Amino acid sequence: MRHVDFSPLYRSTVGFDRLFTMLDSLGQPDAGQSYPPYNIERTAQDTYRISMAVAGFSENDISLEAHRNVLTVKGERKEEKGEEGTETLYRGIAARAFERRFQLADHVEVTGASLKNGLLFVDLKRNIPEEMKPRKIAISAVGNEAKQIEAQAA
Repeated sequence: MRHVDFSPLYRSTVGFDRLFTMLDSLGQPDAGQSYPPYNIERTAQDTYRISMAVAGFSENDISLEAHRNVLTVKGERKEEKGEEGTETLYRGIAARAFERRFQLADHVEVTGASLKNGLLFVDLKRNIPEEMKPRKIAISAVGNEAKQIEAQAA
C-alpha cells in the first residue's frame, strides 16, 4: 500500500495540522482491530448511543475517558482464580484487555454510560452553541415611495 508523506506540508501551512493528521490516520488502519464489537445508533435528532459487547467485564474493569474529541474505552479484566481442583480446558469467552477509540465530532459530549447484560451503552449528545445554529432573518417590506431630490435655485 502506498504511503503519502505530509511532512513538507506541515512546514508550509498554518492551521491545517488537524487535517493532515486525520489524512495520515486514514492510511493507517486499526490493524484489523475488531474486539470488542460495537454499534453506533442515532436515538433522536441530536442524541447517539454506542453499544459495545463486553461480556465478562464488570463496571470496575472498564474505564471511559473523553478528551479533545476522542472517546477512549479501556477494559482490563483481572485474572480470576478458578475453584480448587478445576482446570479450564477451553476458554471461549474473551477476557483480553482492549482499548477502543472513537473520534467525536465537534460539540458532541458524553452524557452517560451504563452496563447491562454484557453490553456497555455510552450516550452522546450534540450541543451546538446558540451562536452557531442557523437563524432565520426576517425580510421587511419597504414602501415604493420614490424620493425626489430637489435642487435649490442658485
